[in-house]
Amino acid sequence: MNKPVTAELLSIGTELLRGEIVDTNAGYFASQLPLLGIELQRITTVGDNLEQLSEILRQALKRADIIIASGGLGPTQDDLTREAIAVTLDEKLTIDTELEKNLRMMFSRSGREMPPHNIKQVMVIPSAHALPNPRGTAPGWWVEKNNKVIVTLPGPPREMIPMWQNEVTPRIKVRFPTKPILARTIKTFFVPEATVAQLVEPFFKFDNPTLGIYAKPDGIQVRLIAHGDNAKELLDDCEQKIRELLSPYVWGKDNDTLPGLVGQWLVKSKLTLATIEDATGGLLADAITSISESISYYHGGFITTKEHTKISCGVPEETIHKYGIISPEVAEAMAVAVRKSLATDIGVSVTGITGTESKQPGLVFIGIADSHGTKTWQQQYQIGRVDTKERAAISALFRLRERLIELKLSD
Repeated sequence: MNKPVTAELLSIGTELLRGEIVDTNAGYFASQLPLLGIELQRITTVGDNLEQLSEILRQALKRADIIIASGGLGPTQDDLTREAIAVTLDEKLTIDTELEKNLRMMFSRSGREMPPHNIKQVMVIPSAHALPNPRGTAPGWWVEKNNKVIVTLPGPPREMIPMWQNEVTPRIKVRFPTKPILARTIKTFFVPEATVAQLVEPFFKFDNPTLGIYAKPDGIQVRLIAHGDNAKELLDDCEQKIRELLSPYVWGKDNDTLPGLVGQWLVKSKLTLATIEDATGGLLADAITSISESISYYHGGFITTKEHTKISCGVPEETIHKYGIISPEVAEAMAVAVRKSLATDIGVSVTGITGTESKQPGLVFIGIADSHGTKTWQQQYQIGRVDTKERAAISALFRLRERLIELKLSD
C-alpha cells in the first residue's frame, strides 16, 4: 500500500491568536485536501514571530509532504512568512524585478504610487515560484526543496480561495497524483443532527465512501467522500440510499443554496416575490438578493420592528391589537400586505422574538401569501438572538420552497 501524501496547515497572524479574526481558511483547506487525496495531519496557529514561525516550519517539514501557510504576506514589518521560510530553508530573499514591475503597474492603474514598504511583497527565494494574486498585492509562493513543498497564500479569503483553485490545486494534482477522489454533500433541514446520525449509522462502517455529518446554518449536511476508479458509482449508490432514508428532509446537494434553488423556480415560473420582516433585521432580503438573478423576481421588502411600521405597510391595526404582533394571524396579514403593496405574486413574512425579554424567546411565525391563499408556520428556537435571526430567515426560505413544491412549481 502506497504511503499517503500528508499535509500540515499553518494559520499565521497574531490577530488569530487574539481572536480578532476568526480562522476560516483552515476549515476551507481541510475540506479541500481530501478531494486531492491528501491526508491532513495537523493545523497550527502561530503569531507574527520570526523565531517561532521558523521553528514550526522546521518541525512541519520533518512530518509532512506539503505545508500550506496562509497569512503573513502583507507589506508591514510584522508580516514575516517569507522571512521565516527563507530562514528555515537557508536561502536569501531578493527582489524579483518582474514582480516589482507588475506591482507598480497595479498601483499606477489605481492612480497611486507604490509605497516603499510594499517592495517586500516582491521578494522571493531561489526555491520559490511566485503565484499571481489578481485580487491583491501579495503574490503567493510555491516552494519545492528536498522533496517537500511549501505553499504560501494571503490571508484574506477573497484573495486566497481563487489562488488555491486556480494556481495551487492544479500544481498539487501534478506534483502529488492520486487516485480519483470525489465528494458529495446531501443537505437537510428541519431534522436534528442526532436523528440524521441515527438514520445513516449503517454507512459509517464503510471505508469507501467515508461519511461525515456537519451542522450548518442551513441545516444538517451529510458528506460522502469516495476514491478509486468507481468513485462516482459508489457515490451515486450511497446518495440514493441516504436520500431514501432522509426524505422528506433533503432539500439540496453539493453547492446548492436555498436562495439559489428558490430563485430558479421563481424564474422558471415567472413569479415575483416580496418580503416583510420583523425579528430577522433584513437577513431574509439579504439572502434572497445574494443571487444575482433575484433582480428579475424580487420586488423588494420591508423591515418592520414596530407596530406602527407594520400598519403603515398595510397590516390591519385591528389584527395587531386583537392577536398581538407575534402571532400567526399577524404573520399572515403581513404576507398579504406586502404582496399587495409591492404588487407581487408571492409575499413572505417573518415575525418573532429573538431576545430573552419575553417568556417565549425564539418564537417565530412565518407567513406566505399567494394567489392560491395564505399559509403560516410556527418555529421555536433556543439558540440566542443572532442565531435565531439567521435560522428564522433560512426557515422562511425553506417554507417558501415547501410552498412552491406544494403548488407544483418546482423542478
